[in-house]
Amino acid sequence: MTANTAGCRFADYFVISGLDVETGLEPDELSALCQFLQASKGRDGAGRVSSSADEGENYEQSPLRRTFKSKVLAHYPENVEWNPFDQDAVGMLCMPKGLSFKTQSDNRGPQFHSFIITREDGSRTYGFALTFYEEVASKQICSAMQTLYHMHNADQYDILHTSSTICISSSGNISDNCSDLSTGVTKLQRFNSYDISKDTLYVSKCICLIAPLPFMHACKKVLEQLHQAVTSPKPPPLPLESYVYNILYEVPLPPAGRSLKFLGVYGPIVCQRPGTNELPLVDFPIHEMFELLGLENVLQLFTCALLEIQILLYSQHYQRLMTVAESITAILFPCQWQHVYVPILPASLLHFLDAPVPYLMGLHSNGQDDRSKLELPHEANLCFVDIDNHSIELPEDLPQFPNKLELIQEISEILMAFGIPPEGNLHCSKSTSKLKDFKESNVVCDKKNGNVAGLALSTYELLKENETMVRLQALVKRTGVSLEKLEVRVEAGSNKDFKVHCDEEELKIHQLNIQIREIFANRFTQMFADYEVFVIQPSHDKESWFNNREQMQNFDKASFLSDQPEPYLPFLSRFLETQMFASFIDNKIMCHDDDEKDQILRVFDTRVDKIRTLNVRTPTLRTSMYQKCTTIDAAEKAIKLRLAKIDHTAVHPHLLDMKIGQGKYECGFFPKLQPDVLSSSPACNKWVKRSAPAQWRRKDRQKQHTEHLHLDNDQREKYIQEARSLGTGVRQPKLSNLSPSVIAHTNWKFVEGLLKECRNKTKRMLVEKMGREAVELGHGEVTLTGVEENTLIASLCDLLERIWSHGLQVKQGKSALWSHLLHYQESKEKNEALLGTTSSPGFIHDQDRRKIDSSCMPPLKISLTRDMRHIQNIGEIKTDVGKARAWVRLSMEKKLLSRHLKQLLSDHELTKKLYKRYAFLRCDDEKEQFLYHLLSFNAVDYFCFTNAFTTIMIPYHVLVVPSKKLGGSMFTANPWICISGELGETGILQIPKSILEMTFEEKYSLRTLANFYCSTQRGSPWFLRCQNLGKLTTVLIGHDNSGLYAKWLVDSVVVRNEITGHAYRFPCGRWLGKGVDDGSLERILVGELASATLETDERHCRTPPMQQSPSMIRRFVNITPANRPKLNTGQIQESVGEAINGIVKHFHKPEKERGSLTLLLCGENGLVTALEQVFHHGFKSPRLFKSVFIWDFLEKAFVYFESLEHSEQTQEENWQTRAKKFCTFVAAINSAPRNIGKDGKFQLLVCLGARDHLLHNWIALLADCPIIAQMYEDTALIKDHTLVNSLIRVLQTLQEFNITLESSLVKGIDM
Repeated sequence: MTANTAGCRFADYFVISGLDVETGLEPDELSALCQFLQASKGRDGAGRVSSSADEGENYEQSPLRRTFKSKVLAHYPENVEWNPFDQDAVGMLCMPKGLSFKTQSDNRGPQFHSFIITREDGSRTYGFALTFYEEVASKQICSAMQTLYHMHNADQYDILHTSSTICISSSGNISDNCSDLSTGVTKLQRFNSYDISKDTLYVSKCICLIAPLPFMHACKKVLEQLHQAVTSPKPPPLPLESYVYNILYEVPLPPAGRSLKFLGVYGPIVCQRPGTNELPLVDFPIHEMFELLGLENVLQLFTCALLEIQILLYSQHYQRLMTVAESITAILFPCQWQHVYVPILPASLLHFLDAPVPYLMGLHSNGQDDRSKLELPHEANLCFVDIDNHSIELPEDLPQFPNKLELIQEISEILMAFGIPPEGNLHCSKSTSKLKDFKESNVVCDKKNGNVAGLALSTYELLKENETMVRLQALVKRTGVSLEKLEVRVEAGSNKDFKVHCDEEELKIHQLNIQIREIFANRFTQMFADYEVFVIQPSHDKESWFNNREQMQNFDKASFLSDQPEPYLPFLSRFLETQMFASFIDNKIMCHDDDEKDQILRVFDTRVDKIRTLNVRTPTLRTSMYQKCTTIDAAEKAIKLRLAKIDHTAVHPHLLDMKIGQGKYECGFFPKLQPDVLSSSPACNKWVKRSAPAQWRRKDRQKQHTEHLHLDNDQREKYIQEARSLGTGVRQPKLSNLSPSVIAHTNWKFVEGLLKECRNKTKRMLVEKMGREAVELGHGEVTLTGVEENTLIASLCDLLERIWSHGLQVKQGKSALWSHLLHYQESKEKNEALLGTTSSPGFIHDQDRRKIDSSCMPPLKISLTRDMRHIQNIGEIKTDVGKARAWVRLSMEKKLLSRHLKQLLSDHELTKKLYKRYAFLRCDDEKEQFLYHLLSFNAVDYFCFTNAFTTIMIPYHVLVVPSKKLGGSMFTANPWICISGELGETGILQIPKSILEMTFEEKYSLRTLANFYCSTQRGSPWFLRCQNLGKLTTVLIGHDNSGLYAKWLVDSVVVRNEITGHAYRFPCGRWLGKGVDDGSLERILVGELASATLETDERHCRTPPMQQSPSMIRRFVNITPANRPKLNTGQIQESVGEAINGIVKHFHKPEKERGSLTLLLCGENGLVTALEQVFHHGFKSPRLFKSVFIWDFLEKAFVYFESLEHSEQTQEENWQTRAKKFCTFVAAINSAPRNIGKDGKFQLLVCLGARDHLLHNWIALLADCPIIAQMYEDTALIKDHTLVNSLIRVLQTLQEFNITLESSLVKGIDM
C-alpha cells in the first residue's frame, strides 16, 4: 500500500475490542484512577474519607457494576503509513468505561458513539464505535464472576455483623439492631444478582471504524449491518471478511462535490461530500444540539467558544458529548478551534481539567452525581454545559453576540419548520414533540386539514399556543419585531421533485444542518465583510516575518473597531484578541492566491466578494441592520442534486481468496476475522490511479507558490503548522503514554505556556498604553480605544484566574484568586489580633500630624488587606469573581499589582497548603518572572477601577492650603467648595472655618448634600457622602464675604481619592475678597494629577501631568505689572495656534477617549490663557498702584456699543448683530449672581463665545472699536490688522465642533 492512497480510502482501520479470555478479568486501571482521584479530593477537602461514604461505595460496587479492563482484540490492517495505529487511544475511546457485564434480565441493546483522536500536530482522525453484548462462552470467566460475588457478599456481611455488634454493646437495643441487620442482608441479596447455575452472563464488545473524515451516518449503518449479520439467525450472503475488506480497501472517499454509493451487508449506503465552494463537511446532527440545550443556550455556548472560554460538556451519553462538541465547532466557520479539544475525556486524562488553557472537553457523568458534587479546579472562566439537564452555567461579564435577538428569530423559523421548538425538546409536551416530523409542505398539501396547496401558511397561527412562541415573543418585544410576521420558509421544491438515494430522515438532517450553518456563516460574512482592508501585510520576507511573529501586528484592530456599530464592540473587541482570529488572519497572510488558500478561507472570501458586489457599498461603511441569509436555497439544492444523482458507485463486496474453513461464524458472536486476507490491499486500485493526476497538480501548484516565497516545502509546512499552534501554551493531550513523568512534563508545559502568555499580554498592554500616552505628548496616533483597553484588562484578569487555578489542592469558591486572598486576609487578621497591632485606619495621630508638611497630605499606607476591605465594602459587587476582578483593577490603578501579589505569595506556608507541588505558583523562577512582567504596568497610568465602577462610594480627602505668608488665621468669612469630575460634581459644600482638611465619601445622587459630622476641635476631619466623581477636573472655591476680615489668600487645593490614591492639585495663588486682586469671591481651579503619595514612595507617576490652572501666572500679570512676562507677537500667535489645535485634536478622538474639554479651554496652555496674552500685549497701565484688567477694556467697549445703539448713527446690519450679541453676553455676565471677579468674567465670556461660535466675530468687532486707541499702545497686536485677520481665521476652525461646557463654568448664566 503506497502513501498515494492516503487521501482516497473511506476507512483506515476496522477494530474489534472486548474481553481477552486469555488474560481473564483485570480491574480497569482507569476506573481505579478515577476512584483514587475522587478519594484524594475527599481527603484533601475533609481531612479523611468518611466511613459512611466508604460503606456506601462498597455496597454499590457489586461485581456486575464494576468495570474491567478492555483490550483491542484485533485491528485490520496492522498499520497504515499515513495514519499509524494508536492502540492505547483507540482502546480508551472505543470503550471509555471498559468492560461491563450484564445478565439476561438487563437491557442489552447496542449503543453507538463516535469519538475523535486529535494528534499533537492538530490533525484529526474520527472513530465510530458500536458497543453490544454477547454471551460469555468461557466457563473460567463465569466462575471468576461467581467467585467475585461470593467474596463481595462475605465482605459486606462482615461489615454488617461488626457494626451490629458495636450497636448492641453501645445501646443494648437488640430489636432495633436486628432490624438493621435484616435490612442489610436484604440489601446484600438484592445485589447478589448472578447465579452461575441460573443466569446467563453477557459481556460488552465493540466494533469500530477509524476514518479520516466524519461520515457518521454511513459508518453507523456499516457497523449496524455488520452487527445484524452476526445476530441474525440467517447467515449473511458473504463472509464478514468480504464486507470489512470492501469498506477498507475498495470503498473510496467521495471526491469533493460528489456522492458515493456502496453496499453494506443488507443494503446500499450513500454519502455525499460538499464541493470546494461549499461549507466543509459536517455529518453530525446539529439539530440534536438545539433539542438538547435550546436555542438561547446554544447561542451562549457559541459565544463562549468564539471567545475561547474554557468549555466543559457533561453528559452520561458519549454520543451527546460528541454531537454537541462537533456541532458547536462546526458553526464557528470561518474560524477553527485552536486549543485542547477532547470531546470524550478518558479517566486517565482527568488531570487535564486542571489545565490553565482554553479547552473544549466532554466529561462523562454516571447519571447519579449531582452537579453540586462535581468539583472542578476552577470556574471563574468556565462555561459548564449540563447536556442531560438542559442547562448551562456561564462566566461573568459574557458579552452578547451582535444582533442576538434577530439571529434567534431567524434560526427559530428554521427549527420550527422542522418541528423543533426553539427551547428544545427536553421539557416539551408530547404534542410538541410530535412536530419533529412536521414539514410545512406536508401541511399545505393536506386537504383533510382544510389546507389547499399554494396558499400561504401562517406559522404564528399554527404555533401560537406553543410556549416557544410566547417566550420568543416576550424576548424580542422590545426590538419592535412582531412575531406575527414570522413565516416558515417554504422550500423551493418538494423532496418529491428529486428521487434521492437516502431515507427521508437522513435527508432532513442534511437539510437542517446546512440551513443552520448557512445562517451562522452569514453572520460572520456580514460582520467581517471588509476585514481584508484591515489586514496588515508584512513588508519583508515571510521568514523574517514569522520569526518575529509575536511582535508583529497582523490586523488593524483599532481602525476596524472604530468602524463597527456601538452594540458590536463589547463582543468584537474580545473576539479580535483570540487565537482563532489571529490564526485566521495569519492564514490569510500566508496564502496569497486562491489556489493556495485552504477551503475554509476560499469559501469565506468568495462569500465576502459576493456581498460586496451585491451591496455596492463603501468598503468601511458599517451598519447594524440585520441582513438575513440568502444562500440557504442554493446550498440545500446542491445537496439534493448530489443525493439524487449518485456520482460514484464503489465495487461491491465479493468473495475473497480464503482457505477452506475460513469465514465461518457462530450466531450471536462477532468472531476474530482472518488477518491474512485483511492485511493488504488489492494490487490494482482504480481509485489510486484516478486520484494521482490531481495530486500531482496539487504538488505542482505548491511548488510554484513556495518558489515565489523563496521557501521550500518543509519550511512552508513548518510555518503553517506553527501559525496554527502559535500562542497555545500546550498542544493536544497524548493518550498513549500516561506515566507520571509524562504527566509532570505536561504540567511543566502548562507552566511555560502561562508564563509566555503573561509576557505577551503585558507587553501588548504596555505598548498600547504607552502609544496612547505618546499621543498626549504630541507623538504618533492613538490606537487604543476604551473598549479595547477594557478588553485587555479583562483578559488579564482571566489569565490571573487561570494561573491561580493551576494545581489547586481543593477548590473553594468560583474564584481561585479571591479564595487565596481571603485565606491571606484571615491569616493576617489573626496575627494582628494576637499581636494587638490593629489601629483605626484613616486617622492620623497627633505626633504624626506634626511631622507632616501642612502643604501636603499624609501618605497613604500600602496595604493588601486594606485594598481588599475597600472591595468588600462595595455592595454592588456580589460574586467572588467580580471581587477578584475589582481588586485586580484597583491594584493596577494604584500601580501595586505586582507588589501585592508578591506579598500574597510571600506566605509560603499558605501557598503550600493551597497548591500542589507542580502548580505555577510554586515554581519559584517562573513566579519571579511573572511578577517582574506585572511590574512593567507601573510605567503607565490606568483608570480601570475608577472608570469601571461609576456608582460606588469613594472617600475623598480634601486639603485647602492657605498662603504661607498670609495664612488666613484672621479670616472671618464662611468658605465653601464644589468639586467636579468627569462623572459629576459634589454641589456646594460648606467648609467649617476651623477645618481646612477634610475627608468625605460620596454616595448619594449628584448635587445632593448629605449628612455630615464636624467637631469643634481645630483640624479635625470632616465626613460626608455622595457619588463617585471619576477623574477630577475642576474645583470651585469661594466664601460669603462675611465678617470683619473677609479676605482669603489660597495657595492651592489638594483632593485625593482615598481608595485609588490618585491626588489632584488645583493651584490658585490668588486672593478671594472684595477690594483685593480682581475682587473675586469665588474662583474656578483646574487640576493636575499629582504623584501618588504612598507610605514608601518607590514609584513615580510617569503619566504626563494634566494642564493646571492658569491662575498662578495671572497673579503676577495682574498684581505686579512690572513682572508681567513680555511675549512677542510670534510667541502669542504660536500659543493661540497650539490651544486651538488641542481642541481640534480633542474632537477627532473617539468620544470615549476624549479628556476634559475644560482643561483645553481654561488650563495653563488653554484657549483662555492664549487670548489673555493677545489682549495683554501692548496693554496700557495708567495707574502705578492699581491694576487694570482686560474686563475693564471689555466693559468700556460694551458702553461704547450700547451708546451707538441708542444714537442715530447707522451701521451695517452684520456689525449691529455682532455688537448686540456681545453686549447681551457682557450684560448677562455682569448681572449674574456669582462673584467671580474680572478675570473670572473674562474666562466665562471666552468659554461662552467658544460654545456659541462667536469668538472670531467679537475679535473683529473689538479690533475696530475706538476704545483700542485709549487703552493700547501702537505696537499692540490687537491694532495690527494682518495679525488680527490671522487670529480670526484660526478661531473660525472651531465652527465645526459642538462645544459643551461643564456646569461649573456656567453656573448662574442663563444663555
